[in-house]
Amino acid sequence: MPNRNKRILIYSHDSFGLGHLRRCRAIAHALVRHDPNVSVLILSGSPIIGNFDFLDRVDYVRLPGVVKLQNGEYVPLKLPMDIEETVALRAAIIFHTAAAFDPDVFIVDKEPHGLRGEVLETLRMLKERGVFLVLGLRDILDDPHLLGPEWRSKNVLPTLDHLYDELWVYGLPQICDPLEGLNIPQSVQRKTVYTGYLRRTLREDAVVSADFPDPGRPYILVTAGGGGDGNVMLDWVLRAYENDPSQPIPGFFVFGPFLDPDLQASFKARIALLPNVDSITFDTHPEALIANATAIVAMGGYNTFCEILSFNQRALIVPRTRPRLEQYIRASRSQEFGLVKMLVHDTIHDVDAKTPDWRLMATALRHLPQQGLPSEVILPGLLDGLDNVNRLTDIAIARRRNLGSISGDRSTAAGDVSQRST
Repeated sequence: MPNRNKRILIYSHDSFGLGHLRRCRAIAHALVRHDPNVSVLILSGSPIIGNFDFLDRVDYVRLPGVVKLQNGEYVPLKLPMDIEETVALRAAIIFHTAAAFDPDVFIVDKEPHGLRGEVLETLRMLKERGVFLVLGLRDILDDPHLLGPEWRSKNVLPTLDHLYDELWVYGLPQICDPLEGLNIPQSVQRKTVYTGYLRRTLREDAVVSADFPDPGRPYILVTAGGGGDGNVMLDWVLRAYENDPSQPIPGFFVFGPFLDPDLQASFKARIALLPNVDSITFDTHPEALIANATAIVAMGGYNTFCEILSFNQRALIVPRTRPRLEQYIRASRSQEFGLVKMLVHDTIHDVDAKTPDWRLMATALRHLPQQGLPSEVILPGLLDGLDNVNRLTDIAIARRRNLGSISGDRSTAAGDVSQRST
């Protein structure tokens, strides 16, 4: 084993949206850039993973897709099987892939047991092999009052205590702590590391989307992430441009691949009537669009938030609050620090509320280019996440391969800005 290439397996259930896939891809690319002897395999249920490109030494296995309904239940995306059969098939693919790939480190994204417990058997098998097991968590999971009962019903805490070697939180506890209020035992807190947010960079060949009408003009980028739940935000911003044609900065909308096709067609028809608004459906490399924008309007998912910080952009966050409060909590905490501004209307909380007032959005758009930059807020270690993941992975691989300790203990090897729970 010491002479074999280093192998990292990453699992993401990916039942909806782009967040899990894009986070795992960013980590995988950072790992192979950091070490030419590392290979990464991603297990993903994303139906559009094939739309993305991957660096050499990064590949993926596509799991049969599932969709989460509004009532919280899962159903198969394509296959004519019930959900139990689908999960059993996914679990078998995960188990046999992990057994054959034989990773040094297994990183599970967000869901400790995977979708409906599909990674538990794999975790136990890899634990017996001495594989280093990591649960990777974004900065916010949900309101503790909602997440606590969910984790208790799934019996998550024993898994965190007895199976996982470490928990890596891709954020800073000063801003958000996903474990806050969950009564996490000390044994789990001691193996929790806060890495900082995952910095994003421009590729050398990065350009603004070819569909952008005039790359030289200023624009406010309006992005709904995956788009599956972005219709309220998109409509609100669009109505501001429709009713306030003198808006000083043009708008450029990115709908996301999961926006309902009928809604997308309706938005495009409205945009076609406006001289200062343009749109595209999706860009697998949004970094250039974000970096070159005058400002950003977004829902505030984890990846978009990392990009806002990485490219030092003024941002207005319009968070969703259903089915989880993740975006709202992130936006409100970040606003308290002065990193972003947040705009929320009752219709975001209540489907029966009146349509949001376009005047509120129009005013916010006018003020947006004058607000402070994220870089004006001093938060040590804010964007050190990928560097710390690389360091932590180096140590995990060395531990498994019995190559001796890397100088310094784990708490300092992740850098002074990385913080352990106490």
